[in-house]
Amino acid sequence: MSVFDKAKAKAEELFGRAEQVYGESHGDAAATIDGEARQLEAEAEEERAERERRGRDDDGLAGAGAH
Repeated sequence: MSVFDKAKAKAEELFGRAEQVYGESHGDAAATIDGEARQLEAEAEEERAERERRGRDDDGLAGAGAH
């Protein structure tokens, strides 16, 4: 995940949180739900990218003792 993609995912997460708060404060259930969904999607994208990054960094020797 590039720096741009990370920034985009974080911006989506923050926008989702703002939309959720707006919905909660104005009694707008649709905005609340949409905001929660945006947050979850952004968090899932960040987690997917992190797993992908870890997979590339893994040398296959995890847990191997230094004998």
